[in-house]
Amino acid sequence: MIEIILIIFAPLIGGLIYGFERVVRARMQNRQGPPILQPFYDMYKLLGKQAFIVNPYHSILGIMHFVTLWVVVAFVILGENLLYVVFLHLLSSIFIVLTGFSVRSIYSHIGANRELLSIIAYEPILIMLAVGFFMLNGTFDIDAIRSSSSELASMFFLFLAFLLVIPVKLKKSPFDAAEAHQEIVGGVEVEFSGVFFEFLYMAKWLEYVFIYSLLMLFAGNSILLGAVLFVVVFLLVNLVDNSTARVKINHLIKIVLSIGLTLGMLNLIGLSYV
Repeated sequence: MIEIILIIFAPLIGGLIYGFERVVRARMQNRQGPPILQPFYDMYKLLGKQAFIVNPYHSILGIMHFVTLWVVVAFVILGENLLYVVFLHLLSSIFIVLTGFSVRSIYSHIGANRELLSIIAYEPILIMLAVGFFMLNGTFDIDAIRSSSSELASMFFLFLAFLLVIPVKLKKSPFDAAEAHQEIVGGVEVEFSGVFFEFLYMAKWLEYVFIYSLLMLFAGNSILLGAVLFVVVFLLVNLVDNSTARVKINHLIKIVLSIGLTLGMLNLIGLSYV
């Protein structure tokens, strides 16, 4: 029953995390910042905006991106197969890439290209993460991983590699080239409006739930360690976001692939001797 409630309210939970993040970032910059419920006020305002449909495929693909991401989060909450979750998440990312290419906007095309390149950078790390948990637990089942003791020490290099994935997925500096409001006006988001933009907006919130749910897997059955990991990583990601400049997409790929893959491979080789 609790799982069903969490699944239903997952977008709202993600919205609260997003709202809290904006408050924390403002405090780091010595500003008052918006209220924690500001994302929901934004949603309410968007309802009053006229929805402009560029073409049916564009709108449908945006909705499919949101729905698939919600299913991904549901699978994580229900403790399903981690490898299936990674590939289903890849499908949701492909929908957003196709969305960008389905219109004529040059900004949307650049954003879609950058989304695609970002996927190439972080997806191998997510797969290695699933393989690492399999090597330690003998199963991809998230329920079994959550029931076991913490794998943080055994998978420390993969944990470090995963830290590189978080700003890419959450569009945080220095790895926010795919969105880059100042350069490409949000990339794939640029042609969305009204209620259709709300689906993309809520998909962002679901990404928060997804990425921090994966982070919790390193804590195993320790709720305290999970809470500590969440707080520390949450603050670290926003501190880095506040204090660094955006890197170019080619640098993003080089950094994430070279460092992330090296750390991941070293960890997997080490686990093979355990």
